[in-house]
Amino acid sequence: MSALDDVMESVIQEVDGALGCAVADLRNGDLLGVAHHVAYFTEEYLEAVAAAAVEMFRGQTVRHVEDLISSKRGVPSERLLEEMQMTTRHTIHFMMVLPNHPEAVVVLITNRETSLGMGWSATRRSVLQIEPILDAAAV
Repeated sequence: MSALDDVMESVIQEVDGALGCAVADLRNGDLLGVAHHVAYFTEEYLEAVAAAAVEMFRGQTVRHVEDLISSKRGVPSERLLEEMQMTTRHTIHFMMVLPNHPEAVVVLITNRETSLGMGWSATRRSVLQIEPILDAAAV
């Protein structure tokens, strides 16, 4: 188990109703770290969730909107999306681009009974552990 996997495991242990947590590379959708306790969270499923996060934060349509906003403001185009919450019939997905590593996103998946405050708090706190690991890996 990698250091990132350990951090992901600690996040799901601290959040009531957590189903899984992962860090994905927004450049290519690769999973950098993952932990879960759900049998159907297969590798195929986790890769699909990572690919969906990439599309939501860095997809062609999102990029087009960011370019339009920048054009209207008369400033260089930039990545604008930082956080996102997605709710499905049975789950809540908390997603946050890492502030010092904008090429990575942390995704926490919980059941619908999880407190939104607890989910966001855990997601944001996890960044404090994730970023130093990514810094060390870049050296």
